[in-house]
Amino acid sequence: MAIVSIPEPEKDIKLGISACLMGQKVRYDGGHKRSSFCMNTLSQYFHFESVCPEVAIGLGTPREPIRLVGDIQQVRVVGTDHPDVDVTDQLTDYGYQKARELTEISGYILMQKSPSCGMERVKVYHENGCPSGVSAAGAYAKALMAAKPLLPVEEEGRLHDPVLRENFFTRVYAYHRWHNEVLNNPSHAALVHFHSTHKYMIMAHNPSDYSALGRLVAKAGKMELEPLLTQYFEEFMNTLKKRANRKSHTNTMLHIMGYVKKTVDTTERNQFLKLVEEYRQGILPLVVPMTMLRHFIENHGNDYIQEQTYLHPHPDQLGLRNQI
Repeated sequence: MAIVSIPEPEKDIKLGISACLMGQKVRYDGGHKRSSFCMNTLSQYFHFESVCPEVAIGLGTPREPIRLVGDIQQVRVVGTDHPDVDVTDQLTDYGYQKARELTEISGYILMQKSPSCGMERVKVYHENGCPSGVSAAGAYAKALMAAKPLLPVEEEGRLHDPVLRENFFTRVYAYHRWHNEVLNNPSHAALVHFHSTHKYMIMAHNPSDYSALGRLVAKAGKMELEPLLTQYFEEFMNTLKKRANRKSHTNTMLHIMGYVKKTVDTTERNQFLKLVEEYRQGILPLVVPMTMLRHFIENHGNDYIQEQTYLHPHPDQLGLRNQI
């Protein structure tokens, strides 16, 4: 019988990160925005590749602040005191350059509200300095995300939301597994195995995508490998962007329980169903019924169900299912 694979802390997983979040004094005022979550917790699990695009394009520290100026049609990045200083093209070019260079990262954590690094909702101003009422992504972040549309990207501030945090790291670990398990030695068989082990993760994020991806994998051996892998991975990562919720997690856990319901005694089965219902109602966090389900699967499950990444999508030490 297969042994459940529990992810351990893997420092070989690399994340891009805004340098100021690491405590580097690269801000316009000579300061930093050190993130205790990134440096005290995530640094135990990931290797960071830090980037400050503003310093990289030659802006000094300290320096004149920059901001987004324009309207919904066109946004430029200019100096707040000297609007003739326009660094839009430099930041954009550098975003595409880093996307080409950072080939081994599995995710990226950006500094929120930054005219260079903000992922979204960065305030845009009129030329007279008044807020325009619209928002946009920072120029560097926009280029990076355009060049790597499937790369998991999140802002540090949003990682304090338990649901967004769990979703981001589910995508990071899935992205890493894809590159290790499929792209390192691509084959139709590797795709079939990857899909097989991720079936219930897909179901938890979007049941209809579960069926669509299954139909795509059924084409393995009938479709050229490279376009098949490209299409599958795009649809897979877009599925994981859809946040799993209490209803979809409940449905997925009950499906998995079906594999062992005949070997688990009635008392334990009823206790599990009670925990699932309390989770569905918002009384308990996901980790509670999931812990019991994993116990059942480890003791009674077959090889197929034990290999499901849904049971262990990321290291338990991160505690990502403790608050959702």
